[in-house]
Amino acid sequence: MSIVVTGATGHLGRLVVEQLLEKVPADRITAVVRDEAKAAGLAARGVRLAVADYNTPETFDGLFAAGDKVLLISGNEFDKGRPQQHQVVIDAAKAAGVALLAYTSAPGSLTAALADDHRATERALTASGVPYALLRNGWYHENYTEQLAPVLEHDAVVAAAGEGRISSASRADYAAAAVAVLTGEGHENATYELGGDVAWSLAEYAAELSRQTGREIAYNSVPGEVLVGILTGAGLPEHFAQILAGVDASIEKGELVVSTGDLSRLAGRPTTPLAEAITTALKG
Repeated sequence: MSIVVTGATGHLGRLVVEQLLEKVPADRITAVVRDEAKAAGLAARGVRLAVADYNTPETFDGLFAAGDKVLLISGNEFDKGRPQQHQVVIDAAKAAGVALLAYTSAPGSLTAALADDHRATERALTASGVPYALLRNGWYHENYTEQLAPVLEHDAVVAAAGEGRISSASRADYAAAAVAVLTGEGHENATYELGGDVAWSLAEYAAELSRQTGREIAYNSVPGEVLVGILTGAGLPEHFAQILAGVDASIEKGELVVSTGDLSRLAGRPTTPLAEAITTALKG
């Protein structure tokens, strides 16, 4: 029996594998990657590698074994039909008779277009008969802290989220929840709504940035179409800019407030404070 992680060299996948290595022997972990070279460091630590691509279904043939626990990390190729990509993994998991297929989804409260692929994947997974766990990950601190360059350049946080609040957490927090499900018992056919312990607004984010940098950083809330124009002007594809503006509209409606406490319970510790994530990002 192996614990298998797809997308294992991505931001979240790498953290999951790192945390798994603290709990289980390396030879019980299989990292599914597209580029073997990117996983050389994991292989050197004894992690088994499997080369497969969501876009090439036959690469998943025989990859899983009966009794495996699998983490399907959602793809990031928005233009390639993510539900179809995910279906490849679901089909392979069903054929193998895996013990559990966990999927990184989006909060059940999120109605933005970003959630559409996740809902389609959830429907396919729950209909497949494979024992599943839905990890409905909320927003990530890194969605903001990894985009600090333009904020610091213009001394402004620009978004279309009004005074909406966000229950974000760090990638490492969400990885810890996934590891708890993959290494624990009793998670079959469970749904977890995952978010940070403390919800915050973008005005508060700007204020915390101001405090930590000693600069006056404003929060400018703009209409969604203005945000799309700014993002496309910065080089983002129109489709993706529309998706991000849609998420901001959902934030304004309170759809990214997740108050279940599921994340800190699964992780076994409080979630990472936003201020701590900002401090780390500013040091980087």
